[in-house]
Amino acid sequence: MAETGADDARRAIDAVWRIESARLVAGLTRIVRDVGIAEELAQDALVAALEQWPEAGVPRNPGAWLMATAKHRAIDRMRRNERFARKLQLLGHELEIEQRLSEPTAEAALDGEEIEDDLLRLVFTACHPVLSRDARVALTLRLLGGLTTEEIARAFLASEATVAQRIVRAKRTLSRKRVPFEVPQGPELGERLSSVLEVVYLVFNEGYAATAGDDWMRPALCEDALRLGRILAGLMPREPEVHGLVALMEIQASRSAARTGPSGAPVLLLDQDRSRWDHLLIRRGFAALARAGELGGPAGPYVLQAAIAACHARALTAGDTDWAQIAALYEALAERMPSPVVELNRAVAVAKAYGPAKGLELVDALAADGSLRDYHLLPSVRGDLLARLGRAKEARAELERAAALTRNAPERALLLDRSAALGGDSGPW
Repeated sequence: MAETGADDARRAIDAVWRIESARLVAGLTRIVRDVGIAEELAQDALVAALEQWPEAGVPRNPGAWLMATAKHRAIDRMRRNERFARKLQLLGHELEIEQRLSEPTAEAALDGEEIEDDLLRLVFTACHPVLSRDARVALTLRLLGGLTTEEIARAFLASEATVAQRIVRAKRTLSRKRVPFEVPQGPELGERLSSVLEVVYLVFNEGYAATAGDDWMRPALCEDALRLGRILAGLMPREPEVHGLVALMEIQASRSAARTGPSGAPVLLLDQDRSRWDHLLIRRGFAALARAGELGGPAGPYVLQAAIAACHARALTAGDTDWAQIAALYEALAERMPSPVVELNRAVAVAKAYGPAKGLELVDALAADGSLRDYHLLPSVRGDLLARLGRAKEARAELERAAALTRNAPERALLLDRSAALGGDSGPW
């Protein structure tokens, strides 16, 4: 029975940590002004919980317990520091907690608005452009997602040592560059917000369509990204692009159960059983897209992508898809966010709306440009269009080239199967 109680406590600690760690690190960063030290203090509090909760039980307000314990550790750390007097000024009113909290199990009176402000500051700090993209992703998952280094490494097929080093360097860079713990204001806000949204969507995409490895999807990463997106929408309710990103992720995540067959093989969008789509997530996505629209202003890249996803979600069957509307939305997206990948997606929509020959013209122009030379979806799309035009031999070659370029094993198998299914020169398409 004792082991069962300890196991229950450890499960409770794990759940509490996933919920509270971001707020804990955010609050501590405001106090000590160093995200690396803040995370160390939060980890100290976690260790204390692992030591004490199995024996004493889970406190009534576990988040407050962790914060109080971490603040005590911060005070002890400052006392040991020869620069205590200067640091004391930074702590300010936080030191009053020392008198109020004689035991770590006491509950801290936490200001909800202050905590949310700290959390938003942490989001912008972890996603600061002074860090590389990989560092931003790793640090965000660590500080805001509550993932361990091992979990991040497993999700991105990297070694644990590599991820650990990436996180350590990121924290050192933030400290060395004296990155302020604040939400940017004025014109800088839009640029910095783009970096934040990019990180969240990168995490989602790696879960939704893994770039490498033996898994077609990694659902846990999608869930982490969705949770971060929803938190961000709560923190920045007046930003249309935040709601646009949430809408996009909700609608895309709604297809997860239909994206693999009984054997685990990938199932492409137009071949999916739409009865397996999660209609609760679709409704949530529509609601987020509506909120973005209510806020007004020109539609940004995430709002436009969410509108495209919504077109697919509204179609009861693949044949009901409004491809002309999707092509128009991709054209608007290309104007707002010029990108060869966006042009490739527009080519697919144009082909569906106006015929494969029209789409192939756009794809051939992209191929001639060379910017997507090593992008496996370019020959994949070209192969599909060639097959629809009855040019099976060329289509097979393109699909085989796409298979050679992808690093994802299930996707490679799917591409080779599609190539083999073309058979002779006439092909079944």
